[in-house]
Amino acid sequence: MSTKTAPLQLPLGIGLRDDARFENYVSGDNALACAQLEQAARGQGEQYIYLWGHPGVGCSHLLQSCCHAADPVKRTAVYLPLSELMHAGPELLDDMDQLQLVCIDNLERIAGQRAWEEALFHLFNRMRAVGHVLILAADRSPRRLGLDLPDLESRLNWGLVFQVRPLDDAAKIVALKSRAAARGLTLGDEVVRYLMHHGSRDMSSLLVTLDRLDRASLSAQRRITVPFVKQVMGW
Repeated sequence: MSTKTAPLQLPLGIGLRDDARFENYVSGDNALACAQLEQAARGQGEQYIYLWGHPGVGCSHLLQSCCHAADPVKRTAVYLPLSELMHAGPELLDDMDQLQLVCIDNLERIAGQRAWEEALFHLFNRMRAVGHVLILAADRSPRRLGLDLPDLESRLNWGLVFQVRPLDDAAKIVALKSRAAARGLTLGDEVVRYLMHHGSRDMSSLLVTLDRLDRASLSAQRRITVPFVKQVMGW
């Protein structure tokens, strides 16, 4: 595996989203978690952090933000979304302790799979032994994962455990406008209200909608207005 100092990309086609950074994550009630994650990513904080939250709250964004934050301080890092990597087998984790930061997403995927659980258990121990940082994320707390390996469940409760909480509507509006502005788009209040009331309200879905509107706006050379949103989204 490459040992470049930039956030690493696996040869399996997994990379980082360029827009998944702490700078454009509206933290809301998650400010403490964000601060601890950024410190850990830079090698200045906790060695182990576990995040959990319902889909759409931004766990994947935060893990990728950690990898981006590791880059300027020349720390080797990798992002491993298990939802896309289960086919690689638990051997995927064998050499990951060589990296200074390992971020593993979708941990719930390995629950009940003994070989994967054992591989993660051993990775945890190796990372701890060499002083490297392991950050994990799942859709539920460690005790609710349904693991077969009691020792792994015990390990998952050793460090900091944060529930990533969803944003309230006011914070979602701020996040949506901020992300639009980063793309060079202006979203009027009427448009934002329409998106909030007619589409899915979780942040991930709102950002997918924004991406679709951005592409449609570029293609049609039109501003994003409520009639344009109706036309593109079929609402």
